[in-house]
Amino acid sequence: MNLNDLLLEPLGYDFMIRALATTVVAAIVCAVLSCWLVLIGWSLMGDAVSHAVLPGVVIAYTLGAPFAIGALVFGFLAVALIGIIRDTSRIKEDAAIGIVFTTLFAVGLVLISVTPSQTDLNHIVFGNILGVSTADLIQIGVLAAVAFAVLVVKRRDLTLYAFDPTHAFAIGLSPRLLGALLLGVLALTAVVALQVVGVILVVAMLIIPGATAYLLTDRFSRMLVIAPALSAAASIVGIYLSYWLDASSGGLVVVVQGAVFAVVYLFAPKQGVLRRWRTRRRRTRDTVSVA
Repeated sequence: MNLNDLLLEPLGYDFMIRALATTVVAAIVCAVLSCWLVLIGWSLMGDAVSHAVLPGVVIAYTLGAPFAIGALVFGFLAVALIGIIRDTSRIKEDAAIGIVFTTLFAVGLVLISVTPSQTDLNHIVFGNILGVSTADLIQIGVLAAVAFAVLVVKRRDLTLYAFDPTHAFAIGLSPRLLGALLLGVLALTAVVALQVVGVILVVAMLIIPGATAYLLTDRFSRMLVIAPALSAAASIVGIYLSYWLDASSGGLVVVVQGAVFAVVYLFAPKQGVLRRWRTRRRRTRDTVSVA
């Protein structure tokens, strides 16, 4: 089998085309948002929101409503509950996040176990890329477009908030509102990625691309280009591998992203472990030589 067959055969199936389109769209918007999450240190918040939407999805299914509506409601609910617990008690934010997301996620698992259904709701937890319908693709595209548009329009304010919220406040911006806006986009983006890789792997798509780009450049504007480019490429490779290996699509997408991070972590030109090790070794040798 030649290279053309390897690349073109999967494209002969409509479900593969939908899977590729959906995954690339989700990968791009998740990667752009991940740049801010990594910069601010909100990785755990991304984990919380992505898990907390599970009961909303199950309830929406029970009521016959679109999954996105239930997920959005519970995404915003999770953010609100975290803020309430943090601001009205001695509990710190990391503990509040842990309490809210584990509780809501557990509620979702319980609802799945007791909800009579002819549909396997476990795909919500583990993802079902190859089962994405045309309607799902349109819904994901619209939600991703809204999230992406907000990030692009407000990128300067959000970047200033990430680097220096005090200065943002001094020039008339509201750090609280900007934080709330970013959390809202996080909830929306989690819904986009939910239907691609499932609840468990959403956090990977929200964190790994930004972390990878962070090791490759010192400029945030370049991060916003590198992260989605790498994420989209990794997603395409992951989908193709899932077809040829007959393995989990969502899992392989995240595995490829993790592999890219590992390569960058080791071999990045400036921040790579091997580069820094060689630099320290050379400095030590030069110091010994001078002495």
